[in-house]
Amino acid sequence: MAQKQTILGRIGQLTRANINSMLDRAEDPEKMLDQLVRDYTSSIAEAQDAVAQTIGNLRLAEADHAEDVAAVKEWGAKALAASQKADQLRAAGSPDADKFDNLAKVALSRQIGFENEAKSAAPQIAAQNETVEKLKSGLIAMQGKLGELQTKRDQLVARAKTAEAQSKVQDAVRSIDVLDPTSELSRFEEKVRRDEARVAGHAELAGSSLDAQFAELEGDTTQTEVEARLAELKGLGAGGSPSVEPAAE
Repeated sequence: MAQKQTILGRIGQLTRANINSMLDRAEDPEKMLDQLVRDYTSSIAEAQDAVAQTIGNLRLAEADHAEDVAAVKEWGAKALAASQKADQLRAAGSPDADKFDNLAKVALSRQIGFENEAKSAAPQIAAQNETVEKLKSGLIAMQGKLGELQTKRDQLVARAKTAEAQSKVQDAVRSIDVLDPTSELSRFEEKVRRDEARVAGHAELAGSSLDAQFAELEGDTTQTEVEARLAELKGLGAGGSPSVEPAAE
């Protein structure tokens, strides 16, 4: 009975375990879950063996009880048969009647013995049946807890892998930010704009210089004409006549 209580106690302790609380306290949750899965698997195997043995003992007790119940009926029938035989012989005046009454008494004594055994075994069998049902329920709960553990472990491993993948992506993004190709393009674009501006500046400068040359040329022509007219005026002062073209008729 002590062994059964120990099994029930272990099952109760394991099924009442707060996995989330244990995870919160664990330094390495994945390792802790792996260890718990191993512990639960081992405990379930041990509990299954113990429960199987308990069930086997219960079935033996039930079989013995059934034999006792059958023996009660059997010895009751023998006692009845011996009593009836004694009555028949006594009615016939036979001296053997007492012998059969004594046989009936022996049968009744045996019947009483088996009745007592059956009565004493009945409550024990009922208690064993109750214990077996508790053990079965406990095993089912342990198996459910083991499934919960395995699920949480798989979820934790998946989350860890996802976090690792996200970390790698973030590292890659950060490295891209440091070596941002768009910033390189912007710098190149700025360089091209400066080159274009410089070319445009040279073109504008070249155009301005050409305009100045033409302006200078026009200035020279005007000065030449001024000089010519001055000379002509001087000629008039010396008695000449101005060379003015006649107006068209």
